[in-house]
Amino acid sequence: MTATPKMIFVNLPVTDLARSTAFYEAVGGTLNPKFSDDTAVCMVFSETIHAMLLTHEKWATFTDRAIPDAHKSAQVLICVSESSRDAVDATVDAAARAGGKADPNAVQDYGFMYGRSYADPDGHIWEVMWMDPAAAEQGPEAFVQSQGG
Repeated sequence: MTATPKMIFVNLPVTDLARSTAFYEAVGGTLNPKFSDDTAVCMVFSETIHAMLLTHEKWATFTDRAIPDAHKSAQVLICVSESSRDAVDATVDAAARAGGKADPNAVQDYGFMYGRSYADPDGHIWEVMWMDPAAAEQGPEAFVQSQGG
């Protein structure tokens, strides 16, 4: 029996649902109308990765904890992979054009792995990374050693 892959739903409090929906469509998400209404929007990035954009009022129905200002603090860094270095750059560039901030964190370039980041309009940071398939399979130490590093 093949196990069903686990899915992840990243829940994000947003101040402007329409603006956030447009932003996440610009970086590759697709709106799932079955799980969206005027308080929450489900953005699909792959069969297993989804972002739930929640109004502050909707967020408050899940937890009584305060919503931190993501422009000033970070509780989590979300990282997704891309198929190439160029795809990493294209995603971050699309985020910047859509009203996000490119590279709130330093660019990471280790040869076998390349990563950049963007902040959405509410300040939530997403890292976008590519890793050489050989490094992903063998581990970075083996890849660096084979390159004379």
